[in-house]
Amino acid sequence: MFKRDVKKHWTVQYEERGMPHVQAGLVLNPQNWRELDPFILMAEDWFKRGTFSDHPHRGFQTITYIIDGRLEHIDNHGGHSILESGDIQYMNAGSGARHAEEAVDNDIAHTLQLWLNLPKDLKGTTTSYQNVYSEHAPLVQFEGGTLMVYSGETAGVKGPLQPLVPFTLSEIQLAEGAEFAYELPEGHNAFLYVLSGDIQAGSSQTNLKKSSAATLTFKEEGEGTSELMLKANQRSRVLVYSGKPIKEEVVAYGPFVMNSMEEIRQAYRDYQEGKFGEAAE
Repeated sequence: MFKRDVKKHWTVQYEERGMPHVQAGLVLNPQNWRELDPFILMAEDWFKRGTFSDHPHRGFQTITYIIDGRLEHIDNHGGHSILESGDIQYMNAGSGARHAEEAVDNDIAHTLQLWLNLPKDLKGTTTSYQNVYSEHAPLVQFEGGTLMVYSGETAGVKGPLQPLVPFTLSEIQLAEGAEFAYELPEGHNAFLYVLSGDIQAGSSQTNLKKSSAATLTFKEEGEGTSELMLKANQRSRVLVYSGKPIKEEVVAYGPFVMNSMEEIRQAYRDYQEGKFGEAAE
């Protein structure tokens, strides 16, 4: 079995912004999309109500993980839900979404939002949403920890998330001194993010602490299973994401992710002409 290792790693830097967007950090920088394919960016945000009111998207998918607080989702197709710590919302923006993501009441919502690309032939698909509540994600117990599977198959279970492209996401919790071999598709590009604690990751046992992110080695044409070794130096929580590279040109501009600048301009024209529908209220 192919043994994963840490390729690059870094500590996320945060910017204090005041109210209502309290603090923000860029976990994955969109300037590195070629290396991150199929991922475009991931942002970590702390925010109060009024930060992410009605706005459009086209051409990609979002996976929003709620770390703390409550997140209210409203879209212009009548969708409404409230998600809490450990819950995930998936959105396929497809041909054009218009929605709002707000903190509830006086909460400060703390979230991670990943932008997952769509191949050209899926960018025109119908907008859809899926909530995955933490209690619906399979939980696997092992000595010294737990594995919660949101998307993909591993450890004999399958996560409930149904993205349009091959994608896996799991949360691993480890007690101090615990070790775990996490299995994921060897042909997937992958990265991890340390929510809390202090771990050793990969075959080189690279040390990563809270707010550290790392990309992982992979076999681009691989079709088998790979293994990522994790060991906790103290009690830790880690998210591991993986996806199959799309290998297409990407132009990410504002709230849109397309294959050319002309397609970006068309997205803005369509939005201004009301083709994304009424505001999400």
